[in-house]
Amino acid sequence: MQKKVVIYTTLGCPYCADAKELLNKKGIKYEEIQVDKDPNKLAEMMKLSQRRSVPQIFIGKKSIGGFDELSKLATSGELETLLKDE
Repeated sequence: MQKKVVIYTTLGCPYCADAKELLNKKGIKYEEIQVDKDPNKLAEMMKLSQRRSVPQIFIGKKSIGGFDELSKLATSGELETLLKDE
C-alpha cells in the first residue's frame, strides 16, 4: 500500500503534464486537483504548500514541491521510500 499522492494542477501546464507522465510511468496512483476550475482548491493548495505555482505535489501530508523536486526524488530513488506506507 502506498501513501496517498495528490497533485494540484492547471489545464495546459507543461510541468503538470510532465509530473503526471512521470507518476504514470512509475505506476504511481494519484489524485489530481485542477485549481483553475475551483478557487477554493487554489486557496487550499496555497495554504498547504505556501506556494502559488503548479504543480504542487503531496505524498501523504508532506509537500514535496513541483516537477523538478519530483524528478530529483525519482532519479535518486527517494520517491519509492517516501511512498511506502509505514
